[in-house]
Amino acid sequence: MLYPQLFKELESVRWNMDTDIPWDRFDASLLSDEQAQTIKMNAITEWAALPATEMFLRDNRDDSDFCAFMSVWFFEEQKHSLVMMEYLRRFRPDLVPTEEELHEVRFEFDPAPALETLMLHFCGEVRLHHWYRRAAEWHTEPVIKAIYETLSRDEARHGGAYLRYMKKALNRFGDEARAAFSKVGVLMASARRTAQALHPTNLHVSEKLFPRDTIQSRLPDPAWLEHWLDQQIQFDAAWEGKVVERILHNLGSLMDRSFASVQELNRFRKDMARALELRVTPVTKG
Repeated sequence: MLYPQLFKELESVRWNMDTDIPWDRFDASLLSDEQAQTIKMNAITEWAALPATEMFLRDNRDDSDFCAFMSVWFFEEQKHSLVMMEYLRRFRPDLVPTEEELHEVRFEFDPAPALETLMLHFCGEVRLHHWYRRAAEWHTEPVIKAIYETLSRDEARHGGAYLRYMKKALNRFGDEARAAFSKVGVLMASARRTAQALHPTNLHVSEKLFPRDTIQSRLPDPAWLEHWLDQQIQFDAAWEGKVVERILHNLGSLMDRSFASVQELNRFRKDMARALELRVTPVTKG
C-alpha cells in the first residue's frame, strides 16, 4: 500500500493556515478589484475537489489503497479553497463565495475509466502547479502571492502522489495502463492545439447536464478561466511548454523510455492501442 507512506510524507510538510500564511503582511494598496475577483473564482474552482472525490471513491471501489489516499488529497484540496475564502473574508468580505455558489459546482460526474481518470488528474496537478506559480508572479499583494506559492507546492506534491499510483497501476495492468496513460497524455499535452484550457475542471463530465457540465461553466463567471490565463496571468507558450515537458518527462520515466515530443508519445499510444487490439481480437482460421 502507498497510502501509509504518502500520509506520513504529506503530513510532514503540511502547512498551517494560521501560522504559515503571512497575514500581517497584507497591503491593501496592492490588491486590485480585478485580482480579488480572480481569487473568488479560484476558491470556487478548488471547491470542486468535493465532487471529484465522490467520483474517485465511486470509480475505484476495488482499490482501497487509492481511496484511502483520497482522504489526504480531499483534505488538502478543500483547504486550498478555504484559505482563499479566508483571505477574502479578512480583506474583501464582499467577495466571499456564498454557499450556493460553492454548491453549484457539486454535481455527479459520469462514470469513467479509472486509469484514464488517474492520468487526467495527474496532468491536472502538473498544470495547476504551473498556473499557480504564474499567478503568484502576476499578483502584487504579498499575502496572496504567498498563498499561491504555497498552493503550487501542494499541487506538485499531489502530482507526485498520483504518479506513484500510476506506477503501481502499470505493475498491475501492464499494457492496459500504458495505453490509457499515453492516450490521456497526448490529449493533455496538446493544449496549444485546442481552444480551451485542458484541465479536469474545464472538461465535460455529465452528459445529462451538457453544456453546463464542466466546473468552469458553473462558476458565477463561466468565461473567467480563459481570461485569467490569457489576459491576466498570461500563461503563454513558454509556460505551456513547461507543462508539456513535465508530462512527457514523467510519462517517459514511467514507461522506461523518453518522449521528446507529443508526436513521439502519440506514436507510442498507437503502438499500445494496436497491442491491446491484437490481444482481444480472436484469431480466425481460413
